[in-house]
Amino acid sequence: MLKTQRIGVLPSDSVALLWAAMVDASSLIPAAVIRNLSDKLYEKRKNAALEVEGIVKTMAVNGEHDKITAVINMLITEFTRSSQANHRKGGLIGLAAVTVGLTSEAAQHLEQIVPPVLDSFADQDSRVRYYACEALYNIAKVVRGDFIVYFNQIFDALCKLSADSDANVQSAAHLLDRLVKDIVTESDQFSIEEFIPLLRERMNVLNPYVRQFLVGWITVLDSVPDIDMLGFLPDFLDGLFNMLSDSSLEIRQQADSALFEFLQEIKNSPSVDYGRMAEILVQRAAAPDEFTRLTAITWISEFVKLGGDQLIPYFSDILGAILPCISDKEEKIRVVAHETNEELRAIKADPSEGFDIEAILGIARSQLSSEWEATRIEALRWISVLLAKHRNEVIASLGSIFDPLLGALSDTSDDVVSLVLEVHACIASDAPHFRQLHVFLVHKFRTEQSLLEKRGALIVRKLCVLLDAEKVYREFSAILEGEADLDFASIMIQALNLILLTSSELAELRALLKQSLMNTAGRDLFLALYSSWCHSPMATISLCLLAQAYQHASSVIQSLVEEDINVKFLVHVDKLIRLLETPIFAYLRLQLLEPGRYPWLLKSLYGLLMLLPQQSAAFKILRTRLRTIPAYNLNGDPAGSGIWKTLSGNPYSQILQHPEDGEKNQDSGNIHTGINFASRLQQFEQMQYQHRSHAKSQLQNVQSLRSISNMQQEVQRHEESRRPSPVPDVGRPPSRSSWR
Repeated sequence: MLKTQRIGVLPSDSVALLWAAMVDASSLIPAAVIRNLSDKLYEKRKNAALEVEGIVKTMAVNGEHDKITAVINMLITEFTRSSQANHRKGGLIGLAAVTVGLTSEAAQHLEQIVPPVLDSFADQDSRVRYYACEALYNIAKVVRGDFIVYFNQIFDALCKLSADSDANVQSAAHLLDRLVKDIVTESDQFSIEEFIPLLRERMNVLNPYVRQFLVGWITVLDSVPDIDMLGFLPDFLDGLFNMLSDSSLEIRQQADSALFEFLQEIKNSPSVDYGRMAEILVQRAAAPDEFTRLTAITWISEFVKLGGDQLIPYFSDILGAILPCISDKEEKIRVVAHETNEELRAIKADPSEGFDIEAILGIARSQLSSEWEATRIEALRWISVLLAKHRNEVIASLGSIFDPLLGALSDTSDDVVSLVLEVHACIASDAPHFRQLHVFLVHKFRTEQSLLEKRGALIVRKLCVLLDAEKVYREFSAILEGEADLDFASIMIQALNLILLTSSELAELRALLKQSLMNTAGRDLFLALYSSWCHSPMATISLCLLAQAYQHASSVIQSLVEEDINVKFLVHVDKLIRLLETPIFAYLRLQLLEPGRYPWLLKSLYGLLMLLPQQSAAFKILRTRLRTIPAYNLNGDPAGSGIWKTLSGNPYSQILQHPEDGEKNQDSGNIHTGINFASRLQQFEQMQYQHRSHAKSQLQNVQSLRSISNMQQEVQRHEESRRPSPVPDVGRPPSRSSWR
């Protein structure tokens, strides 16, 4: 009755055929054997399977394959698909017994036998899954190479069973797995092309048992000479790198071992697809796991050495992976990254070969904002290298990197700032870019005055070394002469003046300025700087002292008015007095030995002395210096009273009466030097007038704001005073306290 119900859903012809097959099977297999095949005892099922094996063997000898088909169908329908677990176990044993009985003729029945066994791998009962492994093991031993046609299905089933929850099932799956590996390695029918998509799909599984299973298969297949696993390495390389960060040490070691073997094969292989693998390695070089980063950067290093020109299209991606690794916390990674970086720089590539300069500049630009100094330095070196090798292409893309380069001037590292300036100097070797650089620098200093304070000296000095110091100062002066922000212009000129007076890099520029009254080059430089130096009285006086224009320095000091002499001015005078004691102004101090020849120098210094408060340190320093002047008169008489009287009495009476021949011309003009000092003095006074007007305007604005604020506060207080007092509740009788 049960058989009739099972067949009733099939077409009438199929029902008839299946019924005939079952009738034949029932007549061929004794009822006792069929009954024992589903017994709960393993021994009875085993004995029944042996009898089935003998019966099938006899049929195979006689060539009765229709009867064998009937027996197989009966085992499938009545046993492997049964709801009873013991029936399913018996069916699996029976199918294995049929295969053993068929021996060499089993291949023609595999299409019937193998699918129900594979279906049993997903059975809910762990014992059934165990017997499925055992049955397939026995089937595989018999058919060997003919088994390969089902390899992908078997591999997929084994992959799942390797992570089975039952230890016995895992053990049985391992035995079957070893047998299948043996069969594959000796077979010439295995298709690696059909297998790789399945392997690639499974490589992202995180289960440790599955990962061990996959690495095992990759290793085995790679050991087979006729199977080219290296050619398909990009398909599963990322999965292997994934395993390097597994929590299991054994899996990490297995993955590392497999990767090492593949890398050795790459070194010995004449043709390798570096491109696809390079994309994977670039991503893995930024992995959070240290071991993964080290392995990835090691592979990249080998690829750069081996691949060479093949990697040119991936140059920017590789550089983007290497630059962060240069600052890695792990020393091994840093060492390999540095070596690889040098190898990359040594590669000679041309844009016509796919060398994307704009992409590489983009990588360097992005790394300028790295938190690590070493990475920022290497990014700047790459920009320098590209400028040296491909200047036109870099200049064409200058708009994308100029602002980041300018921003890098605020870097906390002096080394980074120095390299940035080298890049800027290289760009500024062209006249338009030279002007543009200085305009941008002035703008940067204006908007970020802390940069001027902290890095201004370094930036200006470095530029003077890399570019011509005279050109640098002339350009800054030309820009600042028309600066609208007068306060900033004054600060900037003071900074430039201090650098000019103190930096060893500007010694030649100072020497040229000392010749301002003697040759054309010095005069032109003096005039070029003077216009902007007028923004600061003390800078102007310093420039005149440096140029030995002492008479004009005295005139500038005399032109100062009450508003000019404020706290800032006195601070700058203090700085100048201290600078006069340095080796830079040794020539000036020696000139004090000849007061008759340099009377305007004495007058200038005494003018500064008179501006200083007597209790200030600068006053005492300068007074002490002036007192050391020898007591010679203008005619060189040691006993005379000329200059000595000026030091002890009125400091200017004698000086103004006895100028030397070289300084007879008053400040109304100086013909032999070509400098119209009267015009320069007028220019200075006009500039200072603008500064005083600007300061008054600012003061008035501040006072106006304060007045408005005070008025608002007064109105608020007045309104509060006019608010009515709280009205007492007249409806309630007063308390005793209020009556008192």
